[in-house]
Amino acid sequence: MRLRTSEGVRRLVRETRLDPAAFVLPLFVRGGEGVRDEIASMPGVFQLSVDEAVREASEAARLGVGGVLLFGIPGHKDAEGSSADDDGEAVQRAVRAIKEAVPDLAVVTDVCLCEYTDHGHCGFIDGHGDLDLEGSLPQHVAAAVSHARAGADLVAPSSMIDGVVGAIRDGLDAAGYGHVGILSYAVKYASAFYGPFRDAADSAPVFGDRRTHQMDPGNAREALREAALDVAQGADLLMVKPAVAYLDVVRRIKDAFPDRPLGAYHVSGEYAMLKAAAEKGWLDERRAVLETLTSLRRAGADLLITYSALDAARWLADEA
Repeated sequence: MRLRTSEGVRRLVRETRLDPAAFVLPLFVRGGEGVRDEIASMPGVFQLSVDEAVREASEAARLGVGGVLLFGIPGHKDAEGSSADDDGEAVQRAVRAIKEAVPDLAVVTDVCLCEYTDHGHCGFIDGHGDLDLEGSLPQHVAAAVSHARAGADLVAPSSMIDGVVGAIRDGLDAAGYGHVGILSYAVKYASAFYGPFRDAADSAPVFGDRRTHQMDPGNAREALREAALDVAQGADLLMVKPAVAYLDVVRRIKDAFPDRPLGAYHVSGEYAMLKAAAEKGWLDERRAVLETLTSLRRAGADLLITYSALDAARWLADEA
């Protein structure tokens, strides 16, 4: 009890500390100029044109946030997601512009086809109407190489298709981008907490769902197998997604792979719940967000991918 009697002592003996340098801010980028369209289900989060994304990234850097994770809303969608590897698309242009404006900010790019296909799935559809995920691996590789060519520091394949990490590693190396790392969505559950994200990225599947290639929420031992496969294929960093509902999995992955930096993605639904409760006056948003992020760090996450990155960085600066 004597170690809890004052804020100064509590701060002195605190075991788990938050640092904005460990935060990664997701950004949704699209075409146009001066575009800042708020996402109804994610208050405070926007679809941004490249110029606005640069402004947001610059503010993140000013606050000491470690990086940004870019998702694209393309100008053209088709069955093969052909815009994903277009050097003139929003993600590629945003990478170049952000690296020019704030070169020391880590830029990570999402590599998946769900935002780029007209059917909203992560891979191709075969002639029988079934998912041909493995058949889409070359397009995933092409997108990753395009992001690397633009200047991305890390690429993050989020489709969780078998073999995608190895295919991208081989493709990057062959194209001369061996220095570009892979942040693997190694453990990604088929979660109900992704709903607001699909509004933000315009990526909801028009039929079916993603339970054939994303993990069943009831499985934890499987997470170790999935992470081991990605490590063997060349993943430099690992991720668990979602975060809050899977803290036990975060701990298991960190214990099993202590030499790999581990990210936890505080996903859109988790963010939206806190926002909605705060707007109702049911909880203190500042305390709830910082407590949530602290729980991710305490569970073993090294990187915290969170839509609250800017707010959290400001709140931590106020406390310093």
